[in-house]
Amino acid sequence: MKASTPDFEVQDKPLAEALSERYLAYALSTIMARSLPDVRDGLKPVHRRLLFAMSQLKLEPDLPPKKSARVVGDVIGKFHPHGDVAVYDALVRLAQDFAVRYRLIDGQGNFGNIDGDNAAAMRYTEARLTEVARALLEGIDQDAVDFRATYDGDGEEPVVLPANFPNLLANGATGIAVGMATSIPPHNVGELCDALRHLIKQPDASIETLVGLVPGPDFPTGGVLVEPRASVIESYRTGRGSFRLRARWQVEKLTQGTWQIIVTEIPYQVQKSRLIEKIADLLSNRKLVLLEDVRDESAEDIRLVLVPKSRNVDPEVLMASLFQATDLEVRFSLNMNVIDADNVPRVMDLRGVLRAFLTHRHEVLQRRSRFRLAKIEHRLEVLDGLLVAFLNLDEVIRIIRFEDHPKAELMRRFALTEIQTEAILNMRLRTLHKLEEIEIRREHGGLAEERAGLQKLLAEEPLRWQAIAAEITEIKKKFGKATVLGKRRTDISDAPKDIEVPLEATVEREQVTVLCSDKGWIRAVKGHLPEAETTELKYKEGDSQRFILHAETTDKLILFGTNGRFHTLGVDKLPRGRGFGEPVRLMVDLGNETEIVALFKHQPGRRLVVMAEDGRGFQVDEAEVVAQTRTGKQVLNLEDGGSARICLPVEPGCDALAVIGNNRRMLVVMLEELPVMARGRGVIIQKYKDASLADLKLITFAAGLSWPSGDRVRVEADLRPWLGPRGSVGRLPPNGFPKDNKFR
Repeated sequence: MKASTPDFEVQDKPLAEALSERYLAYALSTIMARSLPDVRDGLKPVHRRLLFAMSQLKLEPDLPPKKSARVVGDVIGKFHPHGDVAVYDALVRLAQDFAVRYRLIDGQGNFGNIDGDNAAAMRYTEARLTEVARALLEGIDQDAVDFRATYDGDGEEPVVLPANFPNLLANGATGIAVGMATSIPPHNVGELCDALRHLIKQPDASIETLVGLVPGPDFPTGGVLVEPRASVIESYRTGRGSFRLRARWQVEKLTQGTWQIIVTEIPYQVQKSRLIEKIADLLSNRKLVLLEDVRDESAEDIRLVLVPKSRNVDPEVLMASLFQATDLEVRFSLNMNVIDADNVPRVMDLRGVLRAFLTHRHEVLQRRSRFRLAKIEHRLEVLDGLLVAFLNLDEVIRIIRFEDHPKAELMRRFALTEIQTEAILNMRLRTLHKLEEIEIRREHGGLAEERAGLQKLLAEEPLRWQAIAAEITEIKKKFGKATVLGKRRTDISDAPKDIEVPLEATVEREQVTVLCSDKGWIRAVKGHLPEAETTELKYKEGDSQRFILHAETTDKLILFGTNGRFHTLGVDKLPRGRGFGEPVRLMVDLGNETEIVALFKHQPGRRLVVMAEDGRGFQVDEAEVVAQTRTGKQVLNLEDGGSARICLPVEPGCDALAVIGNNRRMLVVMLEELPVMARGRGVIIQKYKDASLADLKLITFAAGLSWPSGDRVRVEADLRPWLGPRGSVGRLPPNGFPKDNKFR
């Protein structure tokens, strides 16, 4: 028996080509059919299908709701071939007043809350459309938009909604596709309507003018926008940027001069429960030392109570520390990446988005007008036929009663069309009274007048824009007036003044002793240990004590390596408790061959002397060496194979430095001869031939040079024999100087 051929075609293609084609198809599907909203109605396909399915179920705002499960079932069965959970999540979000600025679905039941609690199962909740959704669907049955076949070909769905509401900017949108994303914050519809009407009058209006009418986002959860106006304008001009949003707070006075801070609004898309958990976690880790406690006293309104450590704490400083460390301040990104009318994804500026909406409304107006005009033409044709029948009633009755083919005879006898003849034959006897004729003539006159108006509207573009402006005025009157729905919720504020938050506000001040070993293991132990106790501390086998510093948890440490780089460490970040600590290399990027040259407490305003093994060096302000990244800051540039050897802080009173090479030549140079630089190779301090730097010491020239010698300290008071200009070779050190060429 001959084997049957398969129903599919086998294609011979390279794997890379086949994969790229399929991945491209997947990427386009994700971009076009899932993640990016349409600029005209501001909806993604799942939201559009939800609203259309609910309109088909007659879930109007003034009619009873139906179970959400019924809605979800219709959506996934007819329009959206995806999981019911994803569809229900989309439905829930459209019903949450803290998620969307203008709700599109009126939900009854548990639809979640701002704490992050999930909605009840779809079998327990009910839903219907809101007035905003009704505005988006207005004209859907009047040929206002194109329809396309559903995924199974059994029905049709709208490509886009008529959208008599600027939903894209009013409710915003977020989504992540393959290779692109969108993030559009919600705005106030009253302000959008003002901008739209201005754009009708001035199509080339500047972004600055439009931002004057739409000063910034209007989030459903309120808050305070603290972005500089120039930054807002630039974001709307490019379609990309971000907005700085803060919680709204106030100081509540208590008895005996005490007070507490009350947070009444939190930033958009911040879950209140997680925010409180974050603050509590920072408190337990002693990262918010100005804050005593946080309490949630919220009911229907948000009320977070922040209790300060004492009444002497500055509320502004306390809130500044919280803004830095928690989501009481967030940045909401702006990326107006949308699908345009040509079905192409692109980033638009504010004017482009508003124009796209107006262009869509203009097209909808024309299509609805042509649809209505066709209906009027059909009705007038019918009414003309009915009037002929009334004027010749007896003859019409005779033809219908006695002719074998009354339809053809009526058409021949009175020159009627087929539509008119059908209307006459379908007339009921009760409509043959005199009043019906009067009503027909009245209806005919009204329709004729409406037809003339529509024909004029379609012929003259200025009239169409007047009509669109009137529609926008009606939108503002209905949704944008100063009511609970239309009133602006997010305040627009100037950029806040920079409040310097001292480190003490975020880290508890505590005395510690910092220990760093020869092999670079670092730790901090509680308290300032006396020298006698530090000698008893244990280190890993083969390791020993190198640096010991008395510091506080609010201090910063400066580390200098043989590669000429400076690194900065926070004392509060050092490992604590028992053990040997951790390698410094886990905290900063030292490099494989780099050794630690110096480790000391950061003191702003001080200078450092750095010097390489080849005798070059300079002075540098300590503020210049503070590094913000793990890789540190390159300050002393080195020759190939060279290394840094010395980094010493310049203490008060020091005016000279003594330097010695391993060729046992010592030179004293006045400190003023060393230039102050931010970075570089520096200048030659001591010149070497077949030698290198051994040690350096900062001294006071008048006091002389001292060094330990056994149980005594030897002093060379007269340093004039060794004093010379920088770049000199030097001479042999004083008698009794250590053989290892170290100043100790």
